[in-house]
Amino acid sequence: LGLVARSQNGRYYDVYRNRLIFPIYNIRDRIIGFGGRTLANDRAKYINSPESEVYHKGSQLYGLNLIHKENNRDRIILVEGYMDVIGLRQSGFKNTVAALGTALTDQQVKLASRYAKEVYLSYDSDSAGIKASLRAIESFTDKGIFPKVISLEEGLDPDDYIKQYGSEAYEKKIKEADNHIDFQLN
Repeated sequence: LGLVARSQNGRYYDVYRNRLIFPIYNIRDRIIGFGGRTLANDRAKYINSPESEVYHKGSQLYGLNLIHKENNRDRIILVEGYMDVIGLRQSGFKNTVAALGTALTDQQVKLASRYAKEVYLSYDSDSAGIKASLRAIESFTDKGIFPKVISLEEGLDPDDYIKQYGSEAYEKKIKEADNHIDFQLN
């Protein structure tokens, strides 16, 4: 799972040293990989387990193992990162998942749509998040799924938004979410 690596001089080292480690579970609650966010001034902000026999990042959604246990699956909220999933879940938004990797895959689109009636995208409000939202919309609409997009104030990700404004304000943003066409036009 990529926890240990060998240096050029042949010594083994902890790949996730100085990182906050996020275990990645499959739908059966088995750990299949890890993500790590730097706690130091490392040039790689995030590192993830390499592809292996048990871990294929393009076929998993972070947090899906928890959603599958929920009774109310009217909506699923797709976010960009581990901390967004954790922050939203702690604030009562239980049906939150994140794609693993930078590009949303067809398998992830199918997974998200299988676990809820409606899909909401809640990416960061910076230019990279807007571009990712537009790519995600295309991935979903290619499969006949029409997501709604939750727009947040400039520079905020979902976790930051909830910390600053609270759960009720985020729920209001969900109710005000744009359909995919309006988001694209805006």
